[in-house]
Amino acid sequence: MIRVNLLPHRAEKRKARQVQFIILSAFSLVLGVFIVGFVHAAISTQISYQERRNAYLKQEISELDKQIEEIRKLREQTQALLSRKTVVENLQSTRSDVVHLLDQMLRILPDGVYLKSLKQTNYQINLIGYAQSSARVSTLMRSIEDSPWLDSPTLIQVQATTVGGKRLSEFQLNFNLTKQTAPAAAAAPAKPDKKG
Repeated sequence: MIRVNLLPHRAEKRKARQVQFIILSAFSLVLGVFIVGFVHAAISTQISYQERRNAYLKQEISELDKQIEEIRKLREQTQALLSRKTVVENLQSTRSDVVHLLDQMLRILPDGVYLKSLKQTNYQINLIGYAQSSARVSTLMRSIEDSPWLDSPTLIQVQATTVGGKRLSEFQLNFNLTKQTAPAAAAAPAKPDKKG
């Protein structure tokens, strides 16, 4: 006997495929939402981790900036102290120079020569004074040349002037204060030869 299926088998297959399609679509949608959520959570975690690192780096940078500022201030203070130390050392090393200068001026100043001003800039001395004659100025210059503490006299100008009713020569000259070194230690006496 021949069996004939009168049921609409194509409609049933179509309905089964639609149900299968709906199930697969729902599964794909759920899977897609899960993947998007997972990726979003991973990215959010990395962003918050990077933000924490950035905040930490900013805090460390601000600490380093403070330390750099302190170092800069310390360097400035060190430079100021070094410059003060240099000034004090220079004053210490040259404090006797003024004494030697005034001592030498008293020793070499000839009669008839009067000082108006004496100015020292480092080791150069500028002298302005009055003399009864040009010959006395020449004597002063020779005395400066012969002095162990003074050298290189240079006459800048000489001009006639009247001071207190007297006719004098006003002169200006420059010379140098020499830097004296400490005397060398006395040489040790030679040992006598032993002849045997």
